[in-house]
Amino acid sequence: MHFRDFCFRRPCALSYWMQMHYATPPVALWIFSAALLFTATSFAAKPKAAISNPDFTNGDSIPAEATKDWTLGATGARGWIFSEGLATSKARQIAITKVAKDSPADGVLKVGDVILGVGGKPFAYDPRTEFGKALTLAEAGGKLPLTVWRGGKTGEVSLKLPVLGNYSATAPYNCAKSKRILEQGCDALAKRIASPSYKAGTIPRALNALALLASGESKYLPIVKKETAWAAGFSSNGMQTWDYGYVISLLAEYKMATGDESVMPGMRRLAMEAATGQSNVGSWGHKFATPDGRLFGYGMMNAPGLPLTISLVLAREAGVKDPAIDLAIERSAKLLRFYIGKGCVPYGDHAPWMQSHDDNGKNGMAAVLFNLLDDAKGTAYFSRMSLASHGAERDCGHTGNFWNITWAMPGVAQGGQQATGAWMNEFGAWYFDLARGWDGSFNHQGPPEPKNDSTGNWDSTGAYLLAYSMPLKKIWLTGKRGSKFPAFSSSDAKQVVLDGRGWSQADKFSHYDTLDENELIKRLSSWSPVVRERAAIALGRRPSPPVDALVKLLESPALETRLGACQALEQFKAKAAPAVPALRKTLQADDLWLRVKAADALAAIGPSAMAAVPDLLEMIARLPAKDDPRAMEQRFLCFALFDKRGMIGKSLEGVDRDKLRKAVVAGLRNEDGRARGTLSSIYERLSFAEIQPFMPAIYEAIVKPAPSGEMFADGVRLAGLDLLAKNRIKEGLPLCISLMDIERWNKKDRIPRCLDSLARYGGAAKPLLPQLRQLEKDLIAHSEAKNLKPHIETLHTLIGKIESATETIELRSLN
Repeated sequence: MHFRDFCFRRPCALSYWMQMHYATPPVALWIFSAALLFTATSFAAKPKAAISNPDFTNGDSIPAEATKDWTLGATGARGWIFSEGLATSKARQIAITKVAKDSPADGVLKVGDVILGVGGKPFAYDPRTEFGKALTLAEAGGKLPLTVWRGGKTGEVSLKLPVLGNYSATAPYNCAKSKRILEQGCDALAKRIASPSYKAGTIPRALNALALLASGESKYLPIVKKETAWAAGFSSNGMQTWDYGYVISLLAEYKMATGDESVMPGMRRLAMEAATGQSNVGSWGHKFATPDGRLFGYGMMNAPGLPLTISLVLAREAGVKDPAIDLAIERSAKLLRFYIGKGCVPYGDHAPWMQSHDDNGKNGMAAVLFNLLDDAKGTAYFSRMSLASHGAERDCGHTGNFWNITWAMPGVAQGGQQATGAWMNEFGAWYFDLARGWDGSFNHQGPPEPKNDSTGNWDSTGAYLLAYSMPLKKIWLTGKRGSKFPAFSSSDAKQVVLDGRGWSQADKFSHYDTLDENELIKRLSSWSPVVRERAAIALGRRPSPPVDALVKLLESPALETRLGACQALEQFKAKAAPAVPALRKTLQADDLWLRVKAADALAAIGPSAMAAVPDLLEMIARLPAKDDPRAMEQRFLCFALFDKRGMIGKSLEGVDRDKLRKAVVAGLRNEDGRARGTLSSIYERLSFAEIQPFMPAIYEAIVKPAPSGEMFADGVRLAGLDLLAKNRIKEGLPLCISLMDIERWNKKDRIPRCLDSLARYGGAAKPLLPQLRQLEKDLIAHSEAKNLKPHIETLHTLIGKIESATETIELRSLN
């Protein structure tokens, strides 16, 4: 099973960990988790044990642990559908769990009914999709025919739905149905917001108000103004970054739409907090950065960072002028531009996400952002990626798929009306109709398996209505400013949609495995890095990969073709050995990412590619090129070479020590903590005489933590500390205490390693005893003292050993 087989990621720290960059040979790779439990909603008899796919007509019932059911569109009913592997494709029944009073389903369907088919035919491939498509047809004609099982009998019933018409070929543009949905939804939403009992989380609340503003209807302005008063006074000490982007966007759009100056003080305050809370590398985490410009906890997250950047652009246009705003936008855009042409904007400061055409909506966010920045190249690429993402790709995402759905249409719409029409025809029409309740509101449907859907109770009405309001172009987020690159033609849009087919969570390989070799080689030249990757994986799964053909592709004038060849050769591993000379030549290519992918392929080949090690060491040691301000080439080459499973991660035999030193010294200054961490693989494999010339750089890497990759930044620091202690370097003694940093995240792992290093100094650590005793007191008084009890006991024992030590230990100095 390939490492990219897993997509749906668990929340927060675990998700970040799963997306960490291991860059193993064969390739710089990511590890993901598919540890999802099957859940849904129980409604009938007592559950039977070990039921995987229930047959309700045979007396089975929904599993007791189930919590997930679905809105069944304008019927007013909800239903449970079996899912497995983040897909409902194995189900053939829908069990009714709820019927709303006075809805079209009231009196026709009952809780406990089982829908077996639509339109007089049984479900054939996926009842969720089939039911959604039947809804779309029914809203054109008014009747939804269903095959229903109840109490041992099967019969036909028909639900009468309001007639809304068909979606146009360019929906939601020039589309009467989309217009009716928007009007109905906004009226329902306005009534709900005006109610004294209205409650919504910060992000849904901001999106709901934005949707009313985007409708262009003046009758909603008093409601929106009330919401902006809340937004202008908003403050948070929690996950500020997630909320601020949407709140600032609401205030900025309202100011630009109405000219109302009353929101300016609040908008300025929030925008400045966001700008000055950015990290030194242009990123945000859950919270704003610390005073030293580094992020808390496990570091960068682009899901809140992108909306924050968008909001700062909008705030600047709305009148918030400050150099800090300009700097924050510039730094963020520089960081994000790296991903153009390479894959999806990933979770954090990682390699491009390559499993799907969008990573939880971040490509849609990026398309909107780059259009606002007049960056046609970025807009075109990320809009194209958004258009190619549909179906199963939209079902997954970090903590659910709220962002994947919310930002889908804004991203696609940057490509014009033919793009939105093609996307709606492929996916959006049935998915949106299924999510729309009978009262015109939209609840977050979420992924098929909701165990980690932290947005499961969110009101998604505003998010969906923003999609339907795109044709009106009343606010910047819905196109008032226009797109900065030529729209897709109808044929281009349809082809991009086709490019996104052939993959699902439940079946990742079979479609590409059925393609012949010539077709797969052709797809290696695709504009889409994801298509190229899928084709490369399929070729790599075959017993006799076409190495010679791919070596010829490395000479192609088309960059995409050469990248695709490298991606495939990487999959071939040792079988690609004949390609080593051509890949070494490719290391000299003009394109940064092509050089990186050539290095990945060489690393994947293994021992047969060792002749390339001197080339790669020299590349790491040289100064970054002008088009690589964050030394990304150096970063990824460090993984290819120095990771524990890299080309020299386990053996330095035959490696030129001078080239090695220059590469390590340069790499230890890379701003990514994970890349620095790979370099520590050499620490234990060099004698003191050999490692001594590296020591100043190793010491500096301990004292000055990497500005990014915070979750992994301690790795190289702790490894360096252990090396100093092992060699009794006196400058390491005070670092044993300072590096513990007992108020910082991950202290439980850091403290024992620092104590282990300190123990190596024995009696030489006696001058530190006053500090150690104070440290013991601080730990005892710590808010997490209970969890730190084993470390407190270890420290107490170590203090005693240091006090009673009689041996004389001679220390070395770095000077």
